[in-house]
Amino acid sequence: MKMEIKRMKMAGVLLTLMVTVNAGWAGELMLWYTQPAKNVMNEALPVGNGRLGALIMGDAERERLVLNEDSLWTGGDNPSGDYKTMGSYQTLGNLFVNFSGHQQHNNYRRELDLDTAIALVTYQSGGAHYQREYFASADKQCLVADYTADNPHSFNGSIELADGHGAAVELKGNRFIVSGTLDNGLPYEWQVLVTNHGGKLTASGNKLEFAGCDRLTLLVTAGTSHVLDSAKRYLGAHPHDRVSAQLDAAARTNHDTLKMTHVRDYQALFHRVALDLGKSSDAQRALPVNERKLRATDAPDPELEALLFQYGRYLLIACSRPGGLPANLQGLWNDRNDPPWHGDYHTNINIQMNYWPVEVANLSECHLPLFDLIVSQLPDWRRETLTANELKNADGELPRRGWAVRTSHGIFGDMGWKWDKTANAWYCQHFWEHYAFTRDEKFLRETALPVMREVCEFWQDQLKELPDGRLVVPNGWSPEHGPTEDGVAYNQQIVWDLFDNYVAALDVLRENAAERDKFAALRDRLLVTRVGSWGQLLEWKDEKNGAGGLDTPNNHHRHTSHLFAVFPGHQFSPTVTPELARAAKVSLDARGIAADSDMREWSLAWRAALYARLRDAANAYVMVKNMFTARNTCPNLFGLHPPMQIDGNFGITAGMAEMLLQSQVRAADGGWEIELLPALPVEWVNGSVSGLRARGGFEVAMTWRDGKLTGATLKSVSGGTCKMRYGERTLMVSLPAGGSKAMKF
Repeated sequence: MKMEIKRMKMAGVLLTLMVTVNAGWAGELMLWYTQPAKNVMNEALPVGNGRLGALIMGDAERERLVLNEDSLWTGGDNPSGDYKTMGSYQTLGNLFVNFSGHQQHNNYRRELDLDTAIALVTYQSGGAHYQREYFASADKQCLVADYTADNPHSFNGSIELADGHGAAVELKGNRFIVSGTLDNGLPYEWQVLVTNHGGKLTASGNKLEFAGCDRLTLLVTAGTSHVLDSAKRYLGAHPHDRVSAQLDAAARTNHDTLKMTHVRDYQALFHRVALDLGKSSDAQRALPVNERKLRATDAPDPELEALLFQYGRYLLIACSRPGGLPANLQGLWNDRNDPPWHGDYHTNINIQMNYWPVEVANLSECHLPLFDLIVSQLPDWRRETLTANELKNADGELPRRGWAVRTSHGIFGDMGWKWDKTANAWYCQHFWEHYAFTRDEKFLRETALPVMREVCEFWQDQLKELPDGRLVVPNGWSPEHGPTEDGVAYNQQIVWDLFDNYVAALDVLRENAAERDKFAALRDRLLVTRVGSWGQLLEWKDEKNGAGGLDTPNNHHRHTSHLFAVFPGHQFSPTVTPELARAAKVSLDARGIAADSDMREWSLAWRAALYARLRDAANAYVMVKNMFTARNTCPNLFGLHPPMQIDGNFGITAGMAEMLLQSQVRAADGGWEIELLPALPVEWVNGSVSGLRARGGFEVAMTWRDGKLTGATLKSVSGGTCKMRYGERTLMVSLPAGGSKAMKF
């Protein structure tokens, strides 16, 4: 395809070619502290390789690593849908390293470098300088801890393990082996290999004592027998051989090589996006994160805000890699066997929010675990769906095809709580989005389309026809807000999104025109959310006043489910449906920034994205800023519901990306419209970004000064045409695969 760009002179500004934008790093991407962690989930520093994770406490005298393996879950068949008996994510155990004589120490620092995914603990004690280095290698599938000192023979103490389920700890030479089985029959195992340089190691019962050592290196591997195969009831081979082989392979690799390959592997993902939102003050930089974040609500701290954005990307890389399970409510990290909300997958926004940034933040591979888990669960979900009385259609018939999912689920086909009727369609959005950003037609045809087709057929059978011919979801609800009735906005908008994406998928693949037209017609018959009496977007089919009292300007509920069509959907927008977008803004203003609202960290993240889509940069920024309050983030910047949950970390990264770049509007020719800096707040007056992805397979870099775009570079991954927009200026750009074009505005 021949590259071309239209030069357009608009508002006295000539669009001309410029050199490629190279957005740089803004400040240190470092979380650092001057004391050890005391609260595990709120203060410990997380490392992970997608499957194995550790929370690092960093106490000078007694180091504690809280260990996790992503498939260590209870659960199994749960046909009753009883949430109490549904499976829970489990903790693997604790690794303790006791250091003799380190109680008195100074110059303590604990840090996590997002640029390298390496955590450090440093301090001085007894005339020696000590350093502990931690990282989780995806290449070798192991956790690495390396302890060094600048004086020889400085390490004396002991190492001990505590299994999370009371399994016996076996010590063979310098290798710990812990093997157990959960109540659901899931075998698991973890091993720790200790290598010393100088000094000696001595077994003492189930402890390993070290004396006079110059250096200690610990390698940790772990696994379960879980497999993504319902036909095997999700149980495969015992993990012992695999865990042993992984540890042996890591042990054969010297530490410098382990570290080098880890950093190279991690940075291949992380370095795709660079963000500069401006410079913070020296006084701000001088504060540890736990203190600095609390002051960020009083004055802008652009480097800390960029850190928060990149922290979401770091966490996603750390807890969602191909071959593993997707990020759950706590990502990968968990210190207990009864975690809040089971540490499960909540389908009424939480698991979806975990993956909102994955495509736009250029981490497309990290999306794959979500698809793998969903596809693996379908046989069980189908079986329960087709016998669920709660899912009978308007004619009283049980579902005869397709699948649905309850409000929460695990990894063994088990589900809990009520049916979230349209969660199946919301899951389908992710399958489509992966194609929209990557243009991977093989994925669309072989993976996404079959899943989307089943859900479309389910909703074809479920929809209820009103006397005027419009179609509604029967007995729907607005999550955690109620009440149950036909035609709830949340449900209507998600089914519209499903049908619209399915039609687009069939258009892309140029197949089954009759089916394409059928679902296009069903989409167009769906009841569309209306504007209410005070200019708001209605949350239910009819306005609720009087006894209900829900649809009023004084309702400050944390959920904004009826705004799905604005974000993460694409049905309503200021350029395509201005009246409905204005109504959404009225609802959001009433719901979103009132002093007596009951927002949570994930609410802030969602509203940041909503305000960005509605071109309200000021309020989008308020949502970002408020993430730093003690109420919404922990000292380690984990989201705080409370208790800790991780969806807000991912959601705010997505929301900040929406402030800088949007691509949800489809052009008339089936391509995409890419909008630059649609909601840039005044606090980010000068900056740059590179590597953000746009739908249609494009990658974007931008610079701006004094709040105005000064240059942009567009790169096409697979070749294609898009409509570029900045304010009122637009132009069409066509690029071949791998082609790029630089522009000056």
